[in-house]
Amino acid sequence: MNRIYLIFLLLLPYFAYAQQNKADDIVGYYYNIDPFTGDASQIYIYKTNKNKYEGKVCWVDKEEKKKFLNLVFLKDLEFNNGKNEWQNGVVKYPGKNGTYAMTMKFESETRLKVRGYWGVALLGKTVYWHKEKEKRN
Repeated sequence: MNRIYLIFLLLLPYFAYAQQNKADDIVGYYYNIDPFTGDASQIYIYKTNKNKYEGKVCWVDKEEKKKFLNLVFLKDLEFNNGKNEWQNGVVKYPGKNGTYAMTMKFESETRLKVRGYWGVALLGKTVYWHKEKEKRN
């Protein structure tokens, strides 16, 4: 019986690390087409020192959109291991007033489903971002 406890105690840090590693899968660069304007951008999602995730604009396709570079518009995302998604975040649509609740979930290794909504999840919009290996120039 003691042997089982010992094995469990030895493996516990591994499971905690694996869960955190899964949460960090979202960190990286994402290509996005704005569903309202058709403009392209690249978003960088990173982990904060509070173990939450934020996202900022790091590339835009149009000169007049450069004012949005480095704008942090995604905040407070937390990983829910049971649902395998990032939730409880807020998004501020660049150039508009108001904030919206949001969730994110991978549909494949490179396809991220992003759902923003106001109030209840039924009243919202879903877009898809594509993970890229590096920052665009």
